[in-house]
Amino acid sequence: MKGLRSIAAALCVWSAMSCVAVAATTGAGPSTKPAISSASLRALVDRTWERSLSQSPEMATYIGDTRFNDRWSDLSPTAIESRYQDDQRTLTALIRIARDKLSAADQLNYDLFKRQLEERIASHRFKPWIYEFSMRGGPQNLNEIAGNMPFDTVADYEKWLSRLRALPAHLAQVTVLLRAAAVEGRTQPRVIMQRVVAPLEAHAGATVETSAFMDRFRQYPASIPAREQERLTASARQIVGEMVIPAYQRFATFFRDEYLPKCRESIGIWDTPDGLAFYDNRAAFHTTTNLTAAQIHEIGLKEVARILAEMQIIMDRVGWKGSREAFFEFLRTDPQFYFKDPDDLFRAYVYTTKMIEPELPKLFGKLYRSPVGVKPIPMASAPNTTTAYYNGPSIDGRRPGYFFANLYRPEVRPKYEIEVLTAHEAIPGHHLQIAIALEQGDLPNFRKFSYITAYVEGWALYSERLGFDLGLYKNPYSHFGMLTYDMWRAVRLVVDTGIHAKKWTRQQAIDYFKANAPKAEADIVNEIDRYIGWPGQALAYKIGQLHILDLRPQAERALGARFDIRAFHDMLLEGGALPLEVLSQRVNRWVAAQQTTQQRR
Repeated sequence: MKGLRSIAAALCVWSAMSCVAVAATTGAGPSTKPAISSASLRALVDRTWERSLSQSPEMATYIGDTRFNDRWSDLSPTAIESRYQDDQRTLTALIRIARDKLSAADQLNYDLFKRQLEERIASHRFKPWIYEFSMRGGPQNLNEIAGNMPFDTVADYEKWLSRLRALPAHLAQVTVLLRAAAVEGRTQPRVIMQRVVAPLEAHAGATVETSAFMDRFRQYPASIPAREQERLTASARQIVGEMVIPAYQRFATFFRDEYLPKCRESIGIWDTPDGLAFYDNRAAFHTTTNLTAAQIHEIGLKEVARILAEMQIIMDRVGWKGSREAFFEFLRTDPQFYFKDPDDLFRAYVYTTKMIEPELPKLFGKLYRSPVGVKPIPMASAPNTTTAYYNGPSIDGRRPGYFFANLYRPEVRPKYEIEVLTAHEAIPGHHLQIAIALEQGDLPNFRKFSYITAYVEGWALYSERLGFDLGLYKNPYSHFGMLTYDMWRAVRLVVDTGIHAKKWTRQQAIDYFKANAPKAEADIVNEIDRYIGWPGQALAYKIGQLHILDLRPQAERALGARFDIRAFHDMLLEGGALPLEVLSQRVNRWVAAQQTTQQRR
């Protein structure tokens, strides 16, 4: 995702609320009698979910709820504090519910809901909303939210116009946040924020005719009458010309002349107030474990060594006689591994997606209904983002899931990565997992849309290994591409902890990455800058993958010849995203149930 931005990064927007936030006041008054029914829990969860959507309109837009498409999140200090108080009141109301009186399914809902609230409350002291704006997400790409909005009716266009009218006030709130960040020493590093200047100035220097905010008014569906088209276009031209562009001019000037000079020179989160404690908080949040930074760093070093040994086997298979470094340079530079035309690269991604799909029944008993498509990452943001990301389908079924591929500079995007990247971002990775979760009718919405990083990204990384069973990696170079991606995530454990806990320099992190993975240098720099701006998120991929890879052989040993890989995968997916320890419990219960069934036979 956008980095499934993921779904966070994958949201194409940023806000002060977590994108999987379920924060809201419940309206519940004091009570001396505990609520004991599942109905009470569901009512509390549903009220909280509804309020979370109204408080995070960007989240609502992403999931396909169009009610709030006319506004942005309120980023004022008053609103941020109000959401924190809402979380605390919601947690108090939840604790009044007698968990032991609930069904097993609702006890899990209770536990996961409580966990989300407690995590958000615990992180509040670190002011995570101040760090949300980075090179990968912020005011520089607010126009991209239109890609998640429907434009089928006049009312749809009117909502976008209202959102555009509200954009200057939104940028003013961002300005206040960034000024506070500068005063408190909580800025992002200057080295990554310098990359935001160009896209901001592109918005500021645009004319009405060239502004990206006019894109939706350049072509209309046939269902909208010509007279309405003329009216909507005239309104858009006025709003963009008189409000949006001037607002970006003010914000770009503030950003370049006031904020950027106050950004910190250091790159690690350790060099901010309570920075090491904040990093521990982020590592625990994203991995759902209690692993320390030192332990994660060591796991990374061991994985790097293991994967290097596997890479050597492939190098021997293709008859390479030189050093590993020379082989990496060969992969980075030989024209045979690259397309010259971005359209050819795009077609290869589409072909690979369609090639995988009919093979899925080999490994899965239940498949998704929502289709998956492939789109290019918008060129305005492509230079500053990673190789790909995924956006999930809308809840109303009007928008499919999309695998977004980066076509910028195809000469640095190797062919041997196409299969593994498609397996991760599309199927059987993000799309299969997320679409199936959304289609589970018995899950409350906060679980359908839960983005527990270790599970979601761990599953996608596990899915890369499934490519062998789906007919991928027959070419030794595409096999090496799979190992390159596995190495990429192992390196993350080393460099993320190195940057944020061990005080590594940016160049030190780049050099380590380059020495151990043959990814193009442009990708490596983008990746390192991503880790700098998003502490701890990158730890979840490999930690989650290793956990799932441990669970599968445990189940295979327990069930022997009766182990069914399709049933195993269905079980992993049907519960939605889960913390890793909860996933282990789910697998243990499933194995016990299978053994009981075997004994009865």
